[in-house]
Amino acid sequence: MVYTLMRLGLLVGAFAIVVGVWSLVADDVPVVWAIVIAFLISGIASFFVLNPQREQFAAKVDARASRAAAKFEERRAKEDGEE
Repeated sequence: MVYTLMRLGLLVGAFAIVVGVWSLVADDVPVVWAIVIAFLISGIASFFVLNPQREQFAAKVDARASRAAAKFEERRAKEDGEE
């Protein structure tokens, strides 16, 4: 959830910067192109800026998957022992 909110914040910030700079250069700001450019900028920025949060999330997912696999193996071994 935190990563998603940070990513959304980057998108909104990039959009504001793109619209601000574009409005300084031209009178008319095409919103669709501003959104596309903001997506590109925020995607590239999030790759570098949000790397620690992404690695932390991946570690949590890996730990959860390991626990689930261990429980599955434990149940399987228990069932095999009953037969």
